Amino acid sequence: MAGDRQQTTDPHTGSPRRRVLTAAALAPLLAAAPTPARARPAPLPHEPITPGGRELIEPVHTTLADWKKVAKALGRTGDMKRKVMYHTGLPRRDLRVDSHHVRVKAPLALGSHVSFVRYADDSTLVMGDIVVTEHELQDFVDTLQQHRLHLTALHKHLLSQRPDVWWVHVHGHGDDPVAMARGLREAFDGTGTPPDKASDPDQKVDLDTDGIDDAMGAKGSVDDGIYKCIFVRREKITDGKLVLPPGLGSTSAFNFQPLGHGRAAISADCCMIAKEVPRVLRALRKADAKLVELHNHGLTDEPRLFFVHVWAVGDAVRLARALRHAVDATDVVPAGS
Repeated sequence: MAGDRQQTTDPHTGSPRRRVLTAAALAPLLAAAPTPARARPAPLPHEPITPGGRELIEPVHTTLADWKKVAKALGRTGDMKRKVMYHTGLPRRDLRVDSHHVRVKAPLALGSHVSFVRYADDSTLVMGDIVVTEHELQDFVDTLQQHRLHLTALHKHLLSQRPDVWWVHVHGHGDDPVAMARGLREAFDGTGTPPDKASDPDQKVDLDTDGIDDAMGAKGSVDDGIYKCIFVRREKITDGKLVLPPGLGSTSAFNFQPLGHGRAAISADCCMIAKEVPRVLRALRKADAKLVELHNHGLTDEPRLFFVHVWAVGDAVRLARALRHAVDATDVVPAGS
């Protein structure tokens, strides 16, 4: 737009003429003009304003007694972790899976599990990572959806596996944890997942665990013959408005299965934020670890989390020392700290 027009008189003819005011000439006039106040929209009554734009809801402490009905609905017993997570493990000991000529034990990479968390608004979150065969997969997902339980990730943890096995990440949030447990139970019953039964887990491991601990910078633990070093993210992780307890959906795990003579098969899962991904992947490849999958586990986590599953076979301590560089490239601490 050229500008406004102002009427003047021609000095030669005395007739009126129009003078054009340019945009440059108009600018000081417009700057001096008062600007009408703009009303700020009022916040919706059900969405109170908070510093981060969200009203975060914290988890609350619970005990095993609070989850008796959930345990009955699942048909399996669980345990408490960090006083807020009711955790139930469902290892697929029924499966005989080989990867790169290694017979994979259930605690190495075939350990299904689900965790329930109660929140300050009396709602409950359930998250899980479930092992299913390719034959079981579609019916398992259909059953979850019938019970309003959501699939948030589908991927593999192992390379060159026989038979084909998939890992399904499950998410549910609502006011009735027992109903969610019943839905999970129905989905599990459509698979070969073994029923809950007493077992005598193997607490012996033929590895230099002190050497692994020194190399990884964390004290590991034995889980049915598998040595595990676990790390958790330092920062607060949220899922929508829910604050996730440390370690729920945000762990890095390095599992060592003894192969004899100090050697181990390692199945690992590194949890990263976006800016850490390139450095971690470089560190893993320099450690001679094979990359399996790079993906997300959740839909609305913040900060956005990425996970890379890896596989390695060799001297356990040497591999642990090399994998430590990948750990150091992420903002994590040992789970027990």
